Amino acid sequence: MSGPAGRPQVGIVSDDVLQRHRLQEAAAKFGLKARFSGAPERLLGYADLPEAGLWLVTLEDEADHPTLFDHLLENTEAPILFGVDQAPKPGGTDYFRWERRLHQKLEQLLGALEELDSADDLAELAVEPADPAPKPDLPAWITPALPGQPADEVWVLGASLGGPAAVKAFLDSLPAGLPVGFVYAQHIDANFTDVLTRVLGRHANYRLVRAEAGMKICHGDVILLPVEREWALDGDGALIEKATPWPGPYGPSIDQVLLNLGDHYGKRCHTILFSGMGNDGAIAAPLLKAYGSRVWVQSSDSCGNSSMPDSVAETGCTSFTGNPEQLARELVKTIKESCLLARKQVRNRPEDFRS
Repeated sequence: MSGPAGRPQVGIVSDDVLQRHRLQEAAAKFGLKARFSGAPERLLGYADLPEAGLWLVTLEDEADHPTLFDHLLENTEAPILFGVDQAPKPGGTDYFRWERRLHQKLEQLLGALEELDSADDLAELAVEPADPAPKPDLPAWITPALPGQPADEVWVLGASLGGPAAVKAFLDSLPAGLPVGFVYAQHIDANFTDVLTRVLGRHANYRLVRAEAGMKICHGDVILLPVEREWALDGDGALIEKATPWPGPYGPSIDQVLLNLGDHYGKRCHTILFSGMGNDGAIAAPLLKAYGSRVWVQSSDSCGNSSMPDSVAETGCTSFTGNPEQLARELVKTIKESCLLARKQVRNRPEDFRS
């Protein structure tokens, strides 16, 4: 039995109502609707089982339900995932690791679950607007950054399904000259990265470029990380390509990007999580917050799919939420306030006294 867009529906069996609820919520984040969710006794009452493409079973004590497994095995040809780990309380690192393990098990049985933006979706972004909005001006208090100079502050833009449109709207709403560099981690088919680079860099004040070994993150750059293998920074802040693929089911792994850049930049590495399915970023974002970094997310009502930013918001580490245009305005405001504070500190610095 399939749900929307041909997705298989799942059956959830647990003797704990809280576990059923958490499994159902986790499945929904990956586009899987629950065809059945109930206690073992309820399922045993069905002579003909509800049609499901996969059964998830988690029990406090399997010995308490000796007939359940035979009932399932005899009445369905769908895969059955027995012994699903008990879901911890949502919002913590343990929960997001549990959710990621579940995601990987589901993909082993069902294939790729996350929908990715298609060539048609990207083509829509290339259409010239009939009445384009005027480009915003750089506030007077911000000294225009020199292009090509290594950036002190770096923002990781993490996105998945629906992300290209959101990131484009964000970049198009920024004035030129901000003293910041961006790293863009987008779950996308590797065949579409060149198209993405052309489309998103067409109207923005920021140069979208594909990562190359030895490149440094500079003012005015939006560096797109390839999906095939993991990228990190060396001791001098130059990009290096590793020989291993990104960990996790999708590339780039936003969690790993945040860990790699946060390890180098510390509190000078920030992130915005845009539209996407799943929970990528939810493990590393609290660690970034511990550095003193800013963690922002796109608002649910402005997302094509809000599972990913919602998962990060559930960690309690976010300090701002908004649509792409609001996120852009907040970034300009934050940089302006930082510049004003720096000038105030210079004015208040005690003068040197000479004898």
